[in-house]
Amino acid sequence: MALETGSTAPNFTLKHKNADGLQEIALSNNYGGKKTVLLFFPLAFSSVCSDEMCAVSSSIEEYVELDAAVYGISVDSPYALEKMAEHNHLEFPLLSDFNKEVSAAYDVLYADFIGLKGVAKRSAFVVNETGTIIYAESSDDPKILPNFTAIKQALGQS
Repeated sequence: MALETGSTAPNFTLKHKNADGLQEIALSNNYGGKKTVLLFFPLAFSSVCSDEMCAVSSSIEEYVELDAAVYGISVDSPYALEKMAEHNHLEFPLLSDFNKEVSAAYDVLYADFIGLKGVAKRSAFVVNETGTIIYAESSDDPKILPNFTAIKQALGQS
């Protein structure tokens, strides 16, 4: 069962690849400054995952106005995620959980997903400025997108 609201968010440092090269992004970099939206998704370039990331990217200004950082997280390599971000013109970082440690820490890994082991479930978490999860959602059905209205409501709460 995925981590729940009120839990301490496991800190992490993951790789992000863009034109500037490989960068490390730590969740704790946002502590004391802004809230963080973590969007776990199963597979780069799959239609539902692309639709989800594009929908968030097209409304990124709403998240910025709510003083939130947004990260997409997948077990794909940072290189595949870079190409997905470029292809879809995404306006936020996609982080590689290639070793599956963060997905495991948030308890959002499928045991078996279309014959693949250790793929992230479609899940969403909002982490406040002190590292506490203030919104949590995870689905066993990869076709169900997160409730973006509820995510934005959680971001609007102090």
